[in-house]
Amino acid sequence: MANLANRVTRPYINITIQCGRVPCRWLRVAPLQARLRLGAALHCALSRYRVPPYRQLTHYDSNHSYISIRNMETFPKINFDDTAIAFERKNNRDLKETAWLFGMMNRPWLVNLGSKMTLLALQLHLPIQGIIKRTIFKQFCGGTTLDECQTAIQQLAQYQTKTVLDYGVEAKENEADFQATVQENIKAIRFAGKNGNVPIVSVKVTGFTRFALLEKVTSRQPLNAAEQTEWEQVTQRLDSICMEAADHHVAIFVDAEESWIQDAIDDLAMLMMERYNKQKPVIYNTFQLYRHDRLAYLKASFAIAQEKNFILGAKMVRGAYMEKERERAQQMGYPSPIQPNKEATDRDYNAAVQFCIDNYERIAACVASHNQYSTQLQADAIVRLGLPTNHPHLTFCQLYGMGDNLTFNLAKAGFYVSKYMPYGAVKDVVPYLIRRAQENSSVNGDVGRELKMVRSELARRK
Repeated sequence: MANLANRVTRPYINITIQCGRVPCRWLRVAPLQARLRLGAALHCALSRYRVPPYRQLTHYDSNHSYISIRNMETFPKINFDDTAIAFERKNNRDLKETAWLFGMMNRPWLVNLGSKMTLLALQLHLPIQGIIKRTIFKQFCGGTTLDECQTAIQQLAQYQTKTVLDYGVEAKENEADFQATVQENIKAIRFAGKNGNVPIVSVKVTGFTRFALLEKVTSRQPLNAAEQTEWEQVTQRLDSICMEAADHHVAIFVDAEESWIQDAIDDLAMLMMERYNKQKPVIYNTFQLYRHDRLAYLKASFAIAQEKNFILGAKMVRGAYMEKERERAQQMGYPSPIQPNKEATDRDYNAAVQFCIDNYERIAACVASHNQYSTQLQADAIVRLGLPTNHPHLTFCQLYGMGDNLTFNLAKAGFYVSKYMPYGAVKDVVPYLIRRAQENSSVNGDVGRELKMVRSELARRK
């Protein structure tokens, strides 16, 4: 990769050129007032010293104080098929256990049957939590407590990968549980504030709010006096979490949930961003691009952020409730909010990524995806724009236990990438684990690809 930077000291511009084995050279260029003239001077400098061709002036600030040009032809392409890097942290036993688990998850009928039996066994208080913890919980969760997560966090950090902590409790319905969830989120924020490898904590609003209240707010029905007081308490709970995060220099991902409660969550997320994102991104809303209206909502959110002068935080996912959403829409007789097919989802997702790239100075975007094309789209843009590969407004995230070919190859190349790590009591995170299994065992799921890569690495190690 060719790097070219200059510091302007009027009336002359000093230029440093370094490209591969070409030694550093300093040029003294006559004063230039316009960007085009400056660009022309750089073209001449590169030509004069036979620096390999580059595509464009990639970064230029308004004060003419810094310019960066990257030689795209020589920038190393990330090989997401490099299983040696992807699974370097796993020994053979770990890989074989992963292959067995993904083999089971690759059978949709078995996943559906197992999900129902698991829920029934938990309701009957059968002793199955140990089995769950040794298998699917071990694969997708960091531990039952923050202390248990520490080992996994440190292991990820050894491979230049951050951690997003997610207390995996949701769908609570009583005041005691609400308060306990808020306190656990605050505890996680304080833990993260002392741990440089945990920059973000993820929050589920259903962990400290009645589902029915979110549904009523989303439907825009008038609230009675008691409900209005309750809604104010919900806002205060989220605000206390966000204030704690700001004080400890930790960011918050507000998770997206079912469409019939999502507008209420969106309202809360936008309110918190307006309060806390004035100087830097602290709060991120989550945009589910498998919904056909979310690209438009992303753009509308950005317009509001521009008008109210705050940085929009946007975590982009495809979505995890597809079957549930379609079934409910059919049962209740309203149009499904889900895209008609995968191609439409991919189109809107990639358009959302590009929109955030185009506005990266005022949008802090996280590509939270296991899709290689979408990931490559942002990685290529970071290089093309001449930005630091670890730019805090253009980051990546994959689930703990999946997408290792993306995570660790991105990390190896110097990009800002994290693993989304749920934790909590086994019985509390079972709904999350079932969603992961069902989502990834579907026709367009990721398990088949994951299984193929694990088997490929096992074969390579023989």
